[in-house]
Amino acid sequence: MFVRTRFQYGSLRLRKRERGSDVWEFRYYETNPVGKRIRQSVILGEQALYRTEDDARKATQALLMRLNDEAPREEMVTPTFGALLDRYIEHELPERHSTRSSHLSNIRKHIRPRWGDQPVNKLKPMAMEQWLRDLPLAPKSKVHIRSLMHLVLKCAERWGIIEIGKNPVTLVRVKNASKRLKRPQILEVAQFFEMLKHLAEPYRTMVMVAQCTGLRISEILGLQWGDFDFEAHTFMVQRSSVGGRIDAAKTEYSKDYVPLDLRLEELLLRWRSFSTYSKDGDWVFANPQTGKPYHQESLKKRQLRRVADIIGLPEGIGWHTFRHTYRSWLDETGAPMKVQQELMRHASIQTTMNVYGRAMTDSKRKANSQVVGLVFGETLDVRKGDLNTTVLQ
Repeated sequence: MFVRTRFQYGSLRLRKRERGSDVWEFRYYETNPVGKRIRQSVILGEQALYRTEDDARKATQALLMRLNDEAPREEMVTPTFGALLDRYIEHELPERHSTRSSHLSNIRKHIRPRWGDQPVNKLKPMAMEQWLRDLPLAPKSKVHIRSLMHLVLKCAERWGIIEIGKNPVTLVRVKNASKRLKRPQILEVAQFFEMLKHLAEPYRTMVMVAQCTGLRISEILGLQWGDFDFEAHTFMVQRSSVGGRIDAAKTEYSKDYVPLDLRLEELLLRWRSFSTYSKDGDWVFANPQTGKPYHQESLKKRQLRRVADIIGLPEGIGWHTFRHTYRSWLDETGAPMKVQQELMRHASIQTTMNVYGRAMTDSKRKANSQVVGLVFGETLDVRKGDLNTTVLQ
């Protein structure tokens, strides 16, 4: 809520133009550095965009919030949640492309249609909880929407629009938040090898990297040769590639060193020797036609789904299948839950259960190597230097 002196609402008029459609003009005052109030105006848009004065008035709310930020007053004025969304989009939207896209999509498809016209002081926890319960979405998607609404209202607390500690979304619960609507697809070892038989390079090596590390496909496509330390047998996940756009790693937990098993290291070095793009600043999996990362959706459709159809795997096989499978195979090796969390680079321990302290590098390397052994179809001890490279041929 606002507490202001001389709160201004501005004025609207439908302005005639000699050429073109009539437009809505919003007039208001601003105070210059010497304290003098100066009349200003801004064109909101054509009448075709805002058919009524009420429609045009709603479009002014975000501007009014900014204009009235500084002068305290006694009267209480409450904006709509839609006005908060506008201000959030303008000033607070995250820079990471995939996060921005997700937030804008949830605002456009779900939040604004239901809550955009609702005054902020009329938002009720039980109404929002019931609305989330009725949405035909997976529990995880509902959690994302709730989190976004909570974030917008946290911004409103900081802006002085609602009282500190009065965020109504704090009381909103999402039932079965950790429950999946569908059980994730997990590959058996034999199914994985059958897939490899039908994949050419570089897709075969991509799949090997995915299954040996549990990386997200966006992180695999974001790898550059300079991210690898072949002497220390590690590599750093620093960025992701989504739809041709390069972003920072998903979270600070995602940005981490990953153990590089010697068998996978040999496979990658072999691929590097064949690749046109082998310099430190080159993408590990660069499209030979562009020198840039592949698009993951195209890879899934043309490679994974094609192979899945050939060998009769269930529908729904995608790049994340390898991440789920990696997690499952880690569990089968008996790796401690905390080690699994470190290798999966999960931000929340709830995903993998927090029962141990921070895993040591050697523990992570040992657990990872056991999974890599399954991938390479061998049980030999890599420390003996006895490497079965049948899979590489």
